[in-house]
Amino acid sequence: MELSEFVSPQLTKAELSSTQKLDVIKELVELLDKEGYLTDADAFLKAVLEREKAGSTGIGKGIAIPHSRTAAVREVVIAVGRSTAGIEFEALDGKPVHLVFLIAAPAESGGLYLKALARLSRLLRYQEFRKKLMEAKDVQGILDVISSE
Repeated sequence: MELSEFVSPQLTKAELSSTQKLDVIKELVELLDKEGYLTDADAFLKAVLEREKAGSTGIGKGIAIPHSRTAAVREVVIAVGRSTAGIEFEALDGKPVHLVFLIAAPAESGGLYLKALARLSRLLRYQEFRKKLMEAKDVQGILDVISSE
């Protein structure tokens, strides 16, 4: 399974315009909705925020992976956002988040959803991978880094 199967230029922002956790999540949800991946953007947003209440998906090292499985999603997909300045995301290490990967999945997509989450988590452990994502010049550069893995 390749992560590049779940991302696209239309779902990637080389520089997020939002600076707050809630606004960043909304900004990425909007990308998914605009591209037709959601049947109900509000329901998906609510599901993601419910998941955040259980514990921040800011996993540390500048990374956040908000995610949810819900009937409001048509297929497994990942929206990617980067913030050069950093976002206060209540990350486990208390540091700002620079890379946000919003994983959306239909309720019945358990296996594929978990594989995508696991693959992304594994790749993001590598400092070199995170560094390349931050140094990418534009959306295509970010996608090229993801595809190369």
